[in-house]
Amino acid sequence: MDFLKINGEFGEGGGQIIRTAITLSCITKRPIIIENIRKNRKIPGLRPQHLTAITILQKICDADVEGAKIGSTNLKFVPGNVKSCNLIEDIGTAGSISLILQVLIPVAAICQKKLNLTIKGGTDALWSPTIDYTQYVLKEAYSRMGIKFSVKLIKRGYYPKGGGEVNLEVLPSSVKSILLYQRKTKNIKLLCSFSNLPNELIKKQIENIERKLTERKFVVQTQINEENAIDSGASLLIFSIDEESIIGIDSIFDKKTEKFNLDLESFTENNLGVDERLADMLVLPASLTNEMTIFRVNNISKHLETNLFVTSKITGCKYGIGKLSDGFEVRIEGVSNTSIK
Repeated sequence: MDFLKINGEFGEGGGQIIRTAITLSCITKRPIIIENIRKNRKIPGLRPQHLTAITILQKICDADVEGAKIGSTNLKFVPGNVKSCNLIEDIGTAGSISLILQVLIPVAAICQKKLNLTIKGGTDALWSPTIDYTQYVLKEAYSRMGIKFSVKLIKRGYYPKGGGEVNLEVLPSSVKSILLYQRKTKNIKLLCSFSNLPNELIKKQIENIERKLTERKFVVQTQINEENAIDSGASLLIFSIDEESIIGIDSIFDKKTEKFNLDLESFTENNLGVDERLADMLVLPASLTNEMTIFRVNNISKHLETNLFVTSKITGCKYGIGKLSDGFEVRIEGVSNTSIK
């Protein structure tokens, strides 16, 4: 069997390279071996949320897998045929549900299958998109690319106990390219959810953020929801959407400093097409279209570099990055994969 070897140390050297590689392996039916998984991290190897993603994909495409265990630094993944599924899963920790959904949505949608998944874990975790970012920002971008999915939040789950629950439904889709150049709107939405924290504490934080946004001439529509969760916590999403841009920023409430650790300037000063986080999420579906995807972003993140590298290696897509006066333009020439039925 002809395996494609991928070095897990490349780029950001974390979970992103695992998620992208196994997703594309399923879609293209190309066997892969990932080596040196998270080798230089404080705790190397596969973590529970990576393992959950691998396990669910294994069920969806009848994959033959070796090395799928906690702490493993090598993974062999041989995909079979993707099929429609109804599944119930539990990460068992506060591991990010959103990162797992990033794997499952493209596989089911692009392979023209249905997926109904109920999954428990962390809905709002550090170093990953919040579930609101997935619902409002990623969904907007993916819907424009023809990818059909819906996310229903059943219960919030914060670190360390998790216990959040989400229902995902993915429908067969035909993926297409996208063009996102420049933000033209000043209208934004601010969504905040919190659990087991003083109402006044959260309200004060949101009012402070609203004031800063208003000073920069943004028109803010705010929604604050107190929701049930096992642990105390709060999450925040700020986003804007227009014809040529989809830009979001999210944050988890820091209970030690009693603040949202938010780089607000990265949102207010971004007048291009996408935010840094969304940029890397667009690469995978863009690599599988038969047209050119173009988007503009302020910075080229390690996650974006990683996804461009892995997708081009597996799919054969071509890409280019051009420097602008206020950022970068990324072009991805997709390769419509004839093995996808």
